[in-house]
Amino acid sequence: MSLPDPVPARKLSRLGLYGPFVLLLIAAAVWSGVWVWARGQAQARMDAAVAGLAKAGYQIDWKAREIGGYPFRMDLTLTDVTIREPSGWALAAPRLEAEAYMHALGHWLVAAPQGITFVRPQAGPVAVSGKLIRASLTDLDKRPPSFDFEGVGLTFQPQPGAQPFSLSAADRVEFHLRAGPDDQGGVFLNVQNGKARLSGLFARIAGDKPISIVWNATLSKMSAFTGDSWPGAVRHWTDAGGQMSVRQAGITAGDALIGVNSGTLAVGQDGRLRGVLDVTLRQAPRALGAMGDQGVLPRDTAQAAAEVAQARQGGDQTAHATLDFQAGRTTLGPVAIGPAPKVYDAR
Repeated sequence: MSLPDPVPARKLSRLGLYGPFVLLLIAAAVWSGVWVWARGQAQARMDAAVAGLAKAGYQIDWKAREIGGYPFRMDLTLTDVTIREPSGWALAAPRLEAEAYMHALGHWLVAAPQGITFVRPQAGPVAVSGKLIRASLTDLDKRPPSFDFEGVGLTFQPQPGAQPFSLSAADRVEFHLRAGPDDQGGVFLNVQNGKARLSGLFARIAGDKPISIVWNATLSKMSAFTGDSWPGAVRHWTDAGGQMSVRQAGITAGDALIGVNSGTLAVGQDGRLRGVLDVTLRQAPRALGAMGDQGVLPRDTAQAAAEVAQARQGGDQTAHATLDFQAGRTTLGPVAIGPAPKVYDAR
């Protein structure tokens, strides 16, 4: 009795052998097409945004633009960038680098590795350098979008022909912008351990001690903050009833302090602030005296305001008062100390 011959082993299908590699190549080709399409969309949207801003009076220029980051990122590099807005403010950078991941193209990280220069309309340019200068931009569909700026180890250097800038350096500068509920927007600014220049009002008040600034406020009616220019946007926002509610604010210059406990601000038709702030003042007589000596305030005005602060000052050298912005004037208690801050030029 003989045994049946064994069944020969089947040969492996070449489809099973090469199939995964073929699928991988197809997936890579499809992904490459998606990346190239996304790159074109990013470039087209950027060009459209620049053209739209140009119609509103903004000017955005660069010498060269590169878009890379394949396969999983979208990297944008701009060289010799200049951004100018209608009122005269401008920002320039020799190099800006932006990055977003393909799965989150609405979340951009931006860095200025070679520093930036901001231009003041009347006072001229100030060069800013530091250990770290970066920002992030997300939630572009919201108003306002989420924006974060962080600067570490910053130095501020006015350029030749420019007027002095109040700070020469700061350990840290943070600025945050957020959308909130009920058509609100949050603004937060923090300057830590700033150094005043060797001359000027800040140096007179602070001496060689650090300067710190904090501002925490909420703005209403953010959907109305639209327009062809900065003055137009502010007017539209004001006409809609937009206001700023100050939650916490203050400037510390050495031993002197002006702190805002609460208050509400708006903008008048003259482009100047209006509203009332509840403030806390420490070492106010000395600070106001320095303003008079430096010509920031008329001597008589500075002396009258210092007397008001002195009368309201307790044993801890802290006084409580109101800072009132009305009819284009700023009043400390009963003393008018100067024009109200200008938000935009109404001319």
